[in-house]
Amino acid sequence: MKDPNEKKQMIINILKDKSVLKQKVADNTFMAFSIIKDILRNLSRDVNANLGEIDQRVRLEYTDRSNFDAQIKVAGDILLFSMHSNTFQFDREHPAWRTPYIQKDRNNAYSGVINIYNFLADSFKYSRLDDLGYLIARIFINHENQYFVEGKRQMGMLFSNYGNEEISRESLQIIIETAIQYSLEFDLLVPPYDTVKIATVGQMEAKIQHSRIITGKRLGFQFNSDDVLPENSRET
Repeated sequence: MKDPNEKKQMIINILKDKSVLKQKVADNTFMAFSIIKDILRNLSRDVNANLGEIDQRVRLEYTDRSNFDAQIKVAGDILLFSMHSNTFQFDREHPAWRTPYIQKDRNNAYSGVINIYNFLADSFKYSRLDDLGYLIARIFINHENQYFVEGKRQMGMLFSNYGNEEISRESLQIIIETAIQYSLEFDLLVPPYDTVKIATVGQMEAKIQHSRIITGKRLGFQFNSDDVLPENSRET
């Protein structure tokens, strides 16, 4: 059995090194999330000012939901920005491990995460709790404020950016505007006939009382299989 003093010293070393590192990651991520909230607030104001007398239903609406959650309604869509309060390390199969930046220092693999989800605005309006939302991007930020983005199609960034670019207000602005554009172009598709051709009395009663027929932009399709959708059902 190890000497109790040795164990105590190991605990002290972990607190001084890894735990301090994780706190730095959390602080950097929270700071970036605060900037995201400010960008969303200003973007709503600026876009609405340029929309003129257009239909009020397509105007942007920003909502600060909590310390770790914010949303922006854009026409019929809601983008929910959600920061996880914990610090993570990439799993061993993640491509980030192959970057020179992490290979040089394993501490660079610890990061905070900000997720961007796309929901239908009506899902919240009508309390359709079974409706589907999709993770369209997630932002990773580490103790040196280095970052990269994982996402669908145009939301994705090369891993080679990691270690070469600090997160900034400008980069967050681009990420947010790209996410909004992607969501507006990501259309709600009619589900395949065979998946909805039979309904129970209970489902219809629930729909009538609670509007709970499950709806999502890729209902009937796996989101991670977008690349194999027929051409006439893809985004352009």
